Amino acid sequence: MKKQYQIDKQRAVQQFRRLATEENPNIQMILPLAEIVGLLQDGVGHLLREAGLSLMSLVMEEEVRHLAGDRHEQHAGRLAHRWGKEDGYCVVDGQKVPIKRTRLRNKENREQRLGSYEIFQRSGPLQKGVWDKMMRGLSTRNYGAVVKEFQQAYGIEKSAVSENFIEASRAKVKDLMERPLGELRLCAVLIDGTPFKDRQMIVALGIGCDGSKTVLGFREGATENATVVGALLSDLIERGLDFTTPRLYILDGGKALHAAVRRHAGEAAFIQRCQVHKKRNVVDHLPDEYKADVRRKLQNAYAMVDYGDAKRALERLHRELMDMNPSAARSLEEGMEETLTVHKLRVPEQFRRTLSSTNVIESAFSIVETVCRNVKRWRAGDQIERWVGSGLLVAQRQFRKVIGFRQIPQLLSSLNNTVAKKSVAKGAAVA
Repeated sequence: MKKQYQIDKQRAVQQFRRLATEENPNIQMILPLAEIVGLLQDGVGHLLREAGLSLMSLVMEEEVRHLAGDRHEQHAGRLAHRWGKEDGYCVVDGQKVPIKRTRLRNKENREQRLGSYEIFQRSGPLQKGVWDKMMRGLSTRNYGAVVKEFQQAYGIEKSAVSENFIEASRAKVKDLMERPLGELRLCAVLIDGTPFKDRQMIVALGIGCDGSKTVLGFREGATENATVVGALLSDLIERGLDFTTPRLYILDGGKALHAAVRRHAGEAAFIQRCQVHKKRNVVDHLPDEYKADVRRKLQNAYAMVDYGDAKRALERLHRELMDMNPSAARSLEEGMEETLTVHKLRVPEQFRRTLSSTNVIESAFSIVETVCRNVKRWRAGDQIERWVGSGLLVAQRQFRKVIGFRQIPQLLSSLNNTVAKKSVAKGAAVA
C-alpha cells in the first residue's frame, strides 16, 4: 500500500504534466553572451550542463507561478502560497546537483509538492548510470573521481554508489527472471551448471529460430541437483515457455539436468550431451601419456558427418579403453548415444559444431567473471545473484547470432520428422 507522500508525489507529477500539455506555457531563458563565453572556457559540455540547471529552475518557477500566482499579487484562484525556499537537488548525468526550490503550502496548510521537482529528482537515471558504468569495470572506489562533472555534485561517494547499484542490479535481475517467454520461438535450449564463488549457478539459454541467443533464467544452488534444476525449468514454464514443442536440449551431462528435462519435456526433448564435457570427463581418468591420443580419437569421432561412422569410432575407442583404463571406458559409455544426437538428426556440420556443446554458456560466464573482477568481498544475501544476473545481461548485449543459423530450418525439419515417426510407430504398436 502506498504511503501518503508517495500519493502526493504522483499527484504532483500528473498535475505538472497536465500543465505542460493543456496550458502549454512558454518559458524564455536569456543568457548574456558574456556569461556564455565564460562558461565556454571549460568547454561546451560545461555550458550545456549549467544552462540545463538554469532551465530546471525556470521550469520549477513556472509551475510555482501557475499554482501560487505572480509574486506580491493577489490571486483569488490560486491553489497554494509560497513558503520560502530551501536547498534541494536534481539528478543530472547520474549525479546529484544542488538546486534551490520554492516551497509551497496548499489551502489545507500541507506541503504542496512540485511535479517538475519530483521528475528532476527521480533516481532511475542515476541508478541506471551507476549500473552501466560498473558493468564496464568502474569500481565504487573510483566512481566519483571519474564521473564527477559538476563542482558541487554529490551522491557519488563509494557508499552512495553501492546503494544505487544494489537497487539497480536488483531491478535488472527481477526483470530478467520475470520477463514473459511465451513469444519466444526456440529451436534449442542450453542448460549448464558452472561453479561460482563456492556456489553452483545453473543457467538456461535459448537459441531462437532466427539464430538469436537469449538468457532465459538461472538458479543458484550448492550443487547441480534435481531440485534446483527442476525449480529453474518450472519457472520457465510459468513464464510461458512451451516444453511440448520439439526442441533440442544441450546439457553438460549431469544426471540431474537430464532427469529434470525428461520430466518436463518428455518425448519432445531431444537431448544432446555436451561433447566437450564428455571429452574432458574421459580424458581426466587417464594418465598423462595417454591423454593426447585419446583426446585426438574422440575429436576425430565427433568430427565425422555420418552417425553410424561416429558411433563405430566411439565403440572402437571404448574397447581400447577397457584394456587401458576401465573407468575411462565407463565414462565414455555413459550417455554415449546422447552425445551423437546432432549426428542422428543430421544437423549440417557448421551448425552442428554450435549445438554439440554448451560453449555458448561458458563464454557468457567468462563475461560474468570479467564483470565481477572488482568485487573483493562476497557477502550473504542476494549479492551473488545480483552480480551474476547483471553479468549475464552484459553478455546478452554482446550476443550475436549463432554460427550456422541459416541451417536452423533443417534442424526444425529433422525434429518434426522424428516426432512424426515416433507417433506413427507408437500408434502401430498400440494397434
